[in-house]
Amino acid sequence: MLDSATTQVIPRVPPPPRRRRRRLPALISILMTLLLLAAALVAVEPLRRPLPAPTVTRTLPASTVIPGKAPALPWPQSGQAALYVEGVGSIGASGGSRPLPIGSVAKVMTAYVILTEHPLNRGEHGPKLTVSAAQAAAYPSELARGESLVRVTAGAVFTERQALQAVLLPSANNMARILAAWDAGSIDAFVDKMNDTAAQFGMRNTHYTDPSGLSPATVSTAADQVILARKAMALPAFAEIVAQKKATLPVAGEVKNYNSLVGRNGVVGIKTGSTDEAGGCLSFAFVVTVGGRKITVVGAVLGQPGADTPVQLERVFRVTRSLIRTATSAITLHPVVRAGDPVATVRGPLGAETTIHAANDLSVVGWPGLRVKLDTDIPAVPAELPAGAEHGRVTAVAGGGKPVTTPLRSGVRLDAPSTWDRIRRHR
Repeated sequence: MLDSATTQVIPRVPPPPRRRRRRLPALISILMTLLLLAAALVAVEPLRRPLPAPTVTRTLPASTVIPGKAPALPWPQSGQAALYVEGVGSIGASGGSRPLPIGSVAKVMTAYVILTEHPLNRGEHGPKLTVSAAQAAAYPSELARGESLVRVTAGAVFTERQALQAVLLPSANNMARILAAWDAGSIDAFVDKMNDTAAQFGMRNTHYTDPSGLSPATVSTAADQVILARKAMALPAFAEIVAQKKATLPVAGEVKNYNSLVGRNGVVGIKTGSTDEAGGCLSFAFVVTVGGRKITVVGAVLGQPGADTPVQLERVFRVTRSLIRTATSAITLHPVVRAGDPVATVRGPLGAETTIHAANDLSVVGWPGLRVKLDTDIPAVPAELPAGAEHGRVTAVAGGGKPVTTPLRSGVRLDAPSTWDRIRRHR
């Protein structure tokens, strides 16, 4: 047995250290890298997709009505009447559409056909025509019938302008027939031209049987005569002649315009007419100044009663004067879109927003109660649009007239979304 003093203590040898597991941290590192890469891909992927274009939402109505009470025009109690405002449209009519005799108002078509076949510039006299012996010999019998005439003699020479002055100012029936034969070879052939022109213009309720209007079978309506008057007033020589108060002619000397309204209240023509069957008739035009612009109004009044020509014409003049006064007061300039009025809203793909508004006042010539169409032309909006940039136009059309327009401008600046906003919003 060993002595305790000599007992050898053998130290305990620890077990070899275990090999540390290195695979887990590496795996975590790989996973984190993959996650970061995935996150980066998720963040970058939206940037690769194009953003949708900004959307434009129109806020302007398709039409509006000029506020106020519509004008009450003093239409005649009998016969027919119609008024048309150039550049706007019809302001109204009365008396229906039954064809009525029109007397010497028919000479408007006579003059129109002559001037389209033989055009004249302002102040130009044009070709000459000679009164035949037969045409001169007819003068006494024409005078005995009470026709409106100018004195002529065989061999008298008239320029085209002088002949038209005789037709349109003192309303010479004989010169209307002389001009018709000079142009077409015969009166019947000329009347065919008159009716062909009426058909071309859409004057469905009009029929001519003679170039002077003496025949009660020459009929039309106020609305149809307004169509013709607008065409005739577009001819410079016609408009120049009907605005004259008098003229000097061969043989007859000085003649006066039967239309005593010319030169008053803006009246610039056009033609009187009166027979027992037609009553007092007038095709007329007057000019009003609206917003610094000269606006022509064309009208016709037919079938005004009276025992003879002076009474008939006085009644038609009275009706016309009332129509002119009322229409002149009613036709004014009306703003339908104000500068700064919003026309559309623009929204970007991530909520950015601006407006498109009128750059200037947009005003139309018209009258209360008239409907005005409103339209916009707004090009596609880019991702970035500076403040106050011109972008598109707004257009207004009053009645059936000509369009007026003004530019559109942007409101506050429209910015494209930032990269961070796109990442954050996954866009």
